[in-house]
Amino acid sequence: MSEEILINVTPRETRVAVVENGMLQELHIERGWRRGVVGNIYKGKVQRVMPGMQAAFVDIGLERAAFLHANDVMRAPQPEGDANGEHPLGQAAPTLPVTELLRDGQEIVVQVVKDPIGSKGARLTTQISIPSRYLVLLPQSRVVGVSARIEDDVERTRLKTLVSELSAATGGHGYIVRTNAEGQSAEALAEDIAYLQRAWALIEHTTTDARVGVRVYEDLTLPMRAVRDLMRRDVDKVKVDSRDTYEKLCIFAAQYLPAPGPAEQARLVDRIECYTGTRPIFDLYGVEDEIARALNKEVPLKSGGYLVIDQTEAMTTVDVNTGSFLGQRNLEETVFRTNLEAAQAVARQLRLRNLGGIIIIDFIDMVDAEHKRQVLRTLEKSLSKDHAKTTVYDFSPLGLVEMTRKRTVESLERQLGEACGACGGRGIVKTVETVTYEIFREIVRAVRQFEAERLLVIASPKVVSTITDEESAAVVELEEFLGKSIRFQSDEQYLQEQFDVVLL
Repeated sequence: MSEEILINVTPRETRVAVVENGMLQELHIERGWRRGVVGNIYKGKVQRVMPGMQAAFVDIGLERAAFLHANDVMRAPQPEGDANGEHPLGQAAPTLPVTELLRDGQEIVVQVVKDPIGSKGARLTTQISIPSRYLVLLPQSRVVGVSARIEDDVERTRLKTLVSELSAATGGHGYIVRTNAEGQSAEALAEDIAYLQRAWALIEHTTTDARVGVRVYEDLTLPMRAVRDLMRRDVDKVKVDSRDTYEKLCIFAAQYLPAPGPAEQARLVDRIECYTGTRPIFDLYGVEDEIARALNKEVPLKSGGYLVIDQTEAMTTVDVNTGSFLGQRNLEETVFRTNLEAAQAVARQLRLRNLGGIIIIDFIDMVDAEHKRQVLRTLEKSLSKDHAKTTVYDFSPLGLVEMTRKRTVESLERQLGEACGACGGRGIVKTVETVTYEIFREIVRAVRQFEAERLLVIASPKVVSTITDEESAAVVELEEFLGKSIRFQSDEQYLQEQFDVVLL
């Protein structure tokens, strides 16, 4: 499998695309005036404790107050992790009333775990974690856990033992061993730990004298995060179209990304290329076209079927349709083949569009239980490459597949789009006929409330044309009924639903 990371840099926007076998799989966007704040650490102040919600609002210097739940407040030191290396921050802890953990006006150090989304403020935690290439530092813990994606028991034991020994020799902090650490040497892990120790010491020093609302730690820029988090063994190339960013990435890869030996490290840096072609790099790989298609509700399948993806405030729904695919055997086989292809397409679209929260997939109804199992396995296998945590449940009695995907930032649609000005985000506009009758009612209402000899109605050309043509008889009746003269004027600037009734 061929995998490349493309980095497009412009003065106010940076975009990172992950392309596998020529197909766009992931897109990350960072804009200069609206960078994400996930991972940043702030000196905050509790504005209001809310016992009824077991939470508090915290001022960290952002536009809206951030949200801190009682479960995300650090308590006593955690016990040693279990043999399975489960995520230490996910372990159950005794639930305490939020009033015993926080108080109004209290100054605390917090980390953002979820960007502000829609009308909601950022989500916070006091359980600080700092990521590096192979490890995540947990400075308030002594637990050493291993990513569940490292499945080899021997390798899990080796990494857990190695990191535990290195931790004991450098202060005894807790760590999570990331998937990228699989197969790495003790030297590489030790260098990562040394970097994390320096980073934490600087944070502690900065926090001491920091004012409320001050950012005491900021995560890396998007290009550097992409190299740190996405550059794995199976990544062939990282291509960046900015010479300045290219040079910074080379220095970053050489200094920050440790490797077993000089030869291996050289190969890592050699994978980073500066793209100097005249054609824009995203155009060359067809990424711009893929981004445009990712904003459409319908997703065509190669077989002739298609998906319909609807994103709402509460959840995302995916409807699978056979479309023009007729199959060659029978209906059950046609449905099965369409659902198999749809399962792979759904997994890709979730990554590409960065859809999170509750997701409901309405596959085409299948009778054969084995077919259902295969479709579910295909979906789970396709999701295994997803960096976000996903949980898939079995088919419901209604034939729906329910799943969840961890959401930390806005979806692609909401990063690149906004509510339609013509319909107010409803996705539909009122028909010309509906607007016409609204105008008639507004005319009657205006005449009854105010004195006027005649009226002028300004509306879109399409609405005015319909009124003066198809509804001309109704206008005559209305003028006779009101005893007023009514004139209509079209204006190209008016949208279909917009109109004004002017009293003259």
